[in-house]
Amino acid sequence: MTAATFDRITVDPKQMNGQPCIRGMRLSVRRVLEAVSLYPNREDLFREYPELVEDDISQALELAAANLEEVIDFRVA
Repeated sequence: MTAATFDRITVDPKQMNGQPCIRGMRLSVRRVLEAVSLYPNREDLFREYPELVEDDISQALELAAANLEEVIDFRVA
């Protein structure tokens, strides 16, 4: 896997507590990921978030994947 360039993701310590956001908007990557899970149909997602485009979603998913640890322990209590 090659290193990704995140040209649609911005980080500003003065905005959204420094959380990664989409193109400088007050729309965090985390919120986009939550929206993707809530609206699996892209038409519904884009209707709810008309400011998003497919490239925004792709980069949000890539950023999340790039930041996952290789070993995740899913122990059940």
